Amino acid sequence: MSEPTTTAEEFWEGFYGDREQVWTGNPNPLLVREVPGLTPGTALDLGCGEGADAIWLAHQGWRVTGVDVSSVALTRAAARAQADGVTVTWRRHDLLHDFPEGTFDLVTAQFLHSPVERSGERDQILASAAAAVAPGGRLLIGGHAGWPSWVTEPPHIAEFPTIEQVLDRLALGADWTVETAELVERPSTSPDGVEGTRADSIIRLRRGTPS
Repeated sequence: MSEPTTTAEEFWEGFYGDREQVWTGNPNPLLVREVPGLTPGTALDLGCGEGADAIWLAHQGWRVTGVDVSSVALTRAAARAQADGVTVTWRRHDLLHDFPEGTFDLVTAQFLHSPVERSGERDQILASAAAAVAPGGRLLIGGHAGWPSWVTEPPHIAEFPTIEQVLDRLALGADWTVETAELVERPSTSPDGVEGTRADSIIRLRRGTPS
């Protein structure tokens, strides 16, 4: 299959620009499951979209930076954060070429899948995400494990890597600990009302201890 020619910025600006709201406004359930119990500090939300995860984290006491390639999505996220009365720093970055500087106590990358993803790009972003985790901090990676059971003709996605593939490609050192590595199946309903299931993976990694 040929590589896509549309850039990430072009695709996601069009994706968000086609509708007034794309997502439900609710935070990702696996993020909500994994974060409680962690001491709030600084957090980096990669591919934050319309901001639901970042805003939820801010409500939990985290000092959050939300990053996305789409200025349309970031404008919506900022408006919703203001309406919710929380402070989040919003920044536009193309994560392949302009990754945020600094380190964070929590770096979360939820469902970084893209129809315009080229081979190895997600791995590169996740490697940068791991490098941005402060000592004692966590890297939280959520991903789809495949298409919903009701999808018969899936669109192009480079791949849905397994948990083992994600960990192998990260190739993290001995100072990292795997705290969660789980496949979670949940109900999924098609736009036409067809009932089915979809499996997602969640990985939580801890980087050493603070110096």
